[in-house]
Amino acid sequence: MITTFSIDDFQLSSNGPVFIIAELSANHNGRLDNAIATIRAAKKAGADAIKFQTYTADTITIDARTDDFRISGTIWDGKYLHDLYQEAYTPWEWHEQLFAVAKEAGLVCFSSPFDPTAVDFLEKLEVPAYKIASFEITDIPLIEYVASKGKPVIISTGIAELEDIELAVDACRRMNNNQVALLKCTSNYPAPIEEANLLMIKDLAERFDVISGLSDHTMGITAPVVATAMGAKIIEKHFILDRSIGGPDASFSLNEEEFTAMVTAVREAEKAVGEINYNLTDKQGKGRDFSRSLYVVQDAKAGDTVTADNIRSVRPGYGMHPKHMHEILGKTFTQDVKKGDRVLWNIIKK
Repeated sequence: MITTFSIDDFQLSSNGPVFIIAELSANHNGRLDNAIATIRAAKKAGADAIKFQTYTADTITIDARTDDFRISGTIWDGKYLHDLYQEAYTPWEWHEQLFAVAKEAGLVCFSSPFDPTAVDFLEKLEVPAYKIASFEITDIPLIEYVASKGKPVIISTGIAELEDIELAVDACRRMNNNQVALLKCTSNYPAPIEEANLLMIKDLAERFDVISGLSDHTMGITAPVVATAMGAKIIEKHFILDRSIGGPDASFSLNEEEFTAMVTAVREAEKAVGEINYNLTDKQGKGRDFSRSLYVVQDAKAGDTVTADNIRSVRPGYGMHPKHMHEILGKTFTQDVKKGDRVLWNIIKK
């Protein structure tokens, strides 16, 4: 299986840097200038990529006014699906310009398609990767079609049970596409942090032999930082210029200052995780100067017996290793010694 692949110039691997994605979603609030400004702000905040959602209200649902199509149990309670998506979608005629703005800013730019027509549209824009949204993980024909394009496929698992994930990954591999990443996700908006279940990140990677990460809907930046420590190689977070502009996703999106803080914390967490290595760096080795070692603590003459009264294990660490304490007790000194002298083999009669 392929567990290392590139999205544009960004190399995704199990031991590489975290790929940080700013999700635009509906945070343009229906204005192209907001979308453009958000892309540029995401770059300034430290994102590696900007992601869009490519659908229309009619490609993601139907305009039906029955209870089945009325939302309940979310921050969008009472709205009909068609109305919500009509408000939230990113106009397709904006895409080409937004992709150009992202490229100019130095951001990887890709999108989540929600039906085959969106895939065809995004192919014309030469997207470097695709994202499958949590609610689309059960749409196996869509996943197969996306995977057939031979580009990396990042799949959120927010509503998925184990079988759903297996079916989605199998769909990609059936299309001879092993460039798959799985994101732990909690599909509540916002998501309670106690439901983040970040231990899943490592399990997803090991169980499915893929790169794994987090698509986060919790408030704040704790989950992305902890996810990084748990091995996440992708962090996706909704990004907004200013929550005061409103919009369907504003309440659980980070503004520029908050996103910048998240990026800084994630990068620091990467450094803190480090590697499994029992060798000390030069700086760490210098710290051994303050470790314990054996020193003379009472003046003694040549021929005197080495005792616990005239030598002790103390700081600093320039003398003999304390592990030799019991070995040298009862032996004799080869020369006169004074308090503060290092205990070394040359002063001990063997």
